[in-house]
Amino acid sequence: MIPTYGIIGCGMMGQEHLCNIALLREGRVAAIFEPDPAMREAASRAVPDALMVDSIEALLAVEAVNCLLIASPNYLHLPQLEMIAAIRPLPVLVEKPLFTAPEDAPRVAALRAAYPAPIWVAMEYRYMPPVARLIEEAEAATGGIRMLTIREHRFPFLEKVGDWNRFNAKTGGTLVEKCCHFFDLMRVILKSDPVRVMASGGQAVNHVNEVYEGERSDIWDHAYVIVDFASGARAMLEFCMFAEGSRYQEEISAVGPKGKIECLVPGPGRFWPTHLGDPPVPQVIVSPRHPQGPRAVEIPVDPDLLEAGDHNGSTFYQHQRFQRAIQGLQPVEVTLEDGLWAVVIGQAAQRSALTGKAISTISLP
Repeated sequence: MIPTYGIIGCGMMGQEHLCNIALLREGRVAAIFEPDPAMREAASRAVPDALMVDSIEALLAVEAVNCLLIASPNYLHLPQLEMIAAIRPLPVLVEKPLFTAPEDAPRVAALRAAYPAPIWVAMEYRYMPPVARLIEEAEAATGGIRMLTIREHRFPFLEKVGDWNRFNAKTGGTLVEKCCHFFDLMRVILKSDPVRVMASGGQAVNHVNEVYEGERSDIWDHAYVIVDFASGARAMLEFCMFAEGSRYQEEISAVGPKGKIECLVPGPGRFWPTHLGDPPVPQVIVSPRHPQGPRAVEIPVDPDLLEAGDHNGSTFYQHQRFQRAIQGLQPVEVTLEDGLWAVVIGQAAQRSALTGKAISTISLP
């Protein structure tokens, strides 16, 4: 089977998906549903042979389509999945977060139990080459991780269609919208599930004076989150969205009785100041306790993949694996259960930051 995509949503992230699908050895885009005229025109230029349709129902009626990508605004992901399940349940790659409102978790659980085809949740940070190397080598380098720290210092939220990403109600809140990636990484790296979440965060600098249709933006721009895991390991997220002057956007370190491993990941090359020369190259650094002495190795990313998106080539590698999964060549690596956990942890962190209390009742429906 040659993967033939129907695309739901071609905003900023959808456009990145189109660019990366075009680089794949197999696969093409047959049909696109995008209601915004400007994004629809951009998608049409990127994939001129794709059929432009006016509804999800029309997209699902295109016989050639045999898999789907959902890259619409966050609050639409779950209802669109439910619509697909009712009409034509094809294999789906759905952007994160899987859902936004805490009361909707049981709907995801019901979908997980009944959906007959693969659903892959787009946690592409797993597939950034330096992060993937850290995941691969973490056990040997640390002797068993006891502490995990993830820092993201980056630029503010970009402008999106209808400004939906300026509001907690439509995004799920920053600790869901953006940070679900990091909570997913914590579970993957530590191979354990959370038992307690503590957080402090809020809106300090970004978008504080922005008003849209009479509503003031309430999206957070910074936070600290500590997560305790069933394994006994501890993890911390330090997140700041007014730190675009940083050399590296993500810095991840894992420490255990044998030593430390860390990776340094630059942000999108298109934002790197040209007067500073070439952007930094990702690195992985292993620092054993005995004998002491860090060893650093550069993990360069294919320039064509860097040009195709803002995520260090991970969108491309994610699509490769998704295609193999829908062809029956490998299992789904990022399941609905993974997507549920990432949101549940983010929602617990939002709740902890709002109440000032640790959240110890963390479970899936």
